Amino acid sequence: MRRVRYWWVNQRKTFRHEVDGGYLWSPKRKSDGSVNPFYEFMREVSPGDLVFSYANAAIPAYGIARSFAYEAPKPEAFGAAGRNWDDIGWRVDVSFERLSGGFRPKHWMEVLGPLLPARYSPLRPDGTGMQPVYLTELPRPFALQLADLLDTRVAAFARSEAHAESMDETAADDQVLWEEHLREEIARSSHVSETDKTSLIVARRGQGRFRANVQMYESSCRVTGVSRPEHLRASHCKPWRDATNDERLDGHNGLLLTPSIDHLFDRGFISFDDGGRLLVSPVAHAPSLERMGVPVTGRFDAGSFDPPQRPYLEYHRDLVFLSSRTRHAG
Repeated sequence: MRRVRYWWVNQRKTFRHEVDGGYLWSPKRKSDGSVNPFYEFMREVSPGDLVFSYANAAIPAYGIARSFAYEAPKPEAFGAAGRNWDDIGWRVDVSFERLSGGFRPKHWMEVLGPLLPARYSPLRPDGTGMQPVYLTELPRPFALQLADLLDTRVAAFARSEAHAESMDETAADDQVLWEEHLREEIARSSHVSETDKTSLIVARRGQGRFRANVQMYESSCRVTGVSRPEHLRASHCKPWRDATNDERLDGHNGLLLTPSIDHLFDRGFISFDDGGRLLVSPVAHAPSLERMGVPVTGRFDAGSFDPPQRPYLEYHRDLVFLSSRTRHAG
């Protein structure tokens, strides 16, 4: 069990799609490629967190997060003709409940105003919404006061110390669907030989030529030290679904990891800096990681990485690892 965190999502035009569809979705970056802190926060939502929905100057719904963030194409409901396979962002599954009454925060700023966060506030001092905000974390005192004003159900939930973390299986289903689309693109390609098609497709599961290439640079699990090949998986640093065909087979884009460590690395619960320091996500369940053999307290050195491996690890830290870069900014 873990303490609940509180989030404010400014949905505006996406309110109906997200609330009825049961999710949040944001791009990973701004249109110019720069970091947006309000997209970065998606990476730190955990199952059981409380989400306040803000739309049309009111709070018409609240929700309970049912997944961690995961990569997903832009939803069809946002206006694309079918899934937008080329526009990949962060998705979090949420169970929403609509509220009655049309609560407007600007009418309650006498009590809410003093509790607003100094940084990344969702509201201006006059109670109007901050347009650039998509998702931002709320301080506990603000969230509790807001919950009290909204509804007794919300207030009771907000004051609970922790909640059962019921995971939604949608993440796995959506990513399998996306990867299957990519697999079919490879199979249909007239620019890839039949031999290379097979190599690229089996690389999706860390097998074949990709695994052989990884074994040229890695000989054991960086975390557990296990070196028996039958107990190791070849794991992509830059995920197969995000990589070019060359990157999908590049041995520098892989690590040999035991199955439990592979799972944690693949889902972004752990990562590494270039020097080999183990990084643990703030949303990871530390007791579980310890049981899997991950040293979560103190500094753990997994050994430095070669220069050709570092761009792939940087990609993993920037776009897979479940830790917002706003945590380290400013």
